[in-house]
Amino acid sequence: MKVAYITDEIYLEHDTGLAHPESKERLLSIARAVEPIRERLIEKEPLWVSKEILQSVHTTEHIEHIIEASEYSVPIDSDTLCSRLSYRAATKAVGAGIVAIDGIKAEEFKRAFCAVRPPGHHATPTQAMGFCLFNNIAIAAKYAQSKGYEKVMIIDFDVHHGNGTQDTFYEDDTVFYFSSHQSFSYPGTGMESEKGEGRGEGFTANFLLMPESGDREILDIYENDLPIFIDRFQPDIILVSAGYDLHESDPLAQLNVTTEGIRKIVRTILDQSDLPSVFFLEGGYHIEALGENVSVTLEEMLK
Repeated sequence: MKVAYITDEIYLEHDTGLAHPESKERLLSIARAVEPIRERLIEKEPLWVSKEILQSVHTTEHIEHIIEASEYSVPIDSDTLCSRLSYRAATKAVGAGIVAIDGIKAEEFKRAFCAVRPPGHHATPTQAMGFCLFNNIAIAAKYAQSKGYEKVMIIDFDVHHGNGTQDTFYEDDTVFYFSSHQSFSYPGTGMESEKGEGRGEGFTANFLLMPESGDREILDIYENDLPIFIDRFQPDIILVSAGYDLHESDPLAQLNVTTEGIRKIVRTILDQSDLPSVFFLEGGYHIEALGENVSVTLEEMLK
């Protein structure tokens, strides 16, 4: 299977300061772990994206706020920080998804992994939060639709609910948002009763995991529930918010999912259909485990 690996050194320039869990060390760990299989991957460089691309999801006010916060290196909130090059890094994080969609459309490859930062799934159309500046996967979904992939399935296995992604498509019946996440954790959204509104009713599905849940509980969701929704929705492409903070080692969460469990989640997603797929790095804050978990994801994508 042809798999693209999309990353860039500009992501290391998004400076979150000392002791912040979302640091450049995350990508350095991934680079080390991926090195043994790198020759099997198609390496692509992400693009700088225009404001017009960002505006497919975000308001002009939101974009200008990120530009200004980066220019003056001021925080968005206590967790979400900006440095001088944060806006540039964030626009190229979005650009990874654009390159992935274009490459799939051109049949250069069928799968892609975007090793990016800052992450994206907490960013709403109007607000940066939860370490996220722009919603990388939501913008990629809009872009995919502009390229003819009319029905987009977004699967989010990050331990935290992707409130920004859900907000973006909550009234949309052309994008299905499927999320598994830990109960009682940041940002406090993603209840099972949240299923969409208006045209989008029935096109959001949330699955909560109690703290200390492990492989058995999460694989039950991916092996038994996910196929039902994919079969019903019949997507044209699958985008995945790949957050590795569900791992048992992660300092910001309380799930007990193993690396082998993550491998099986990825395998289950890929086995659902012969659809093109793009994975976007979200969370994962145990540095060594993150590299290992991205590596097993890529191994499964290559099969």
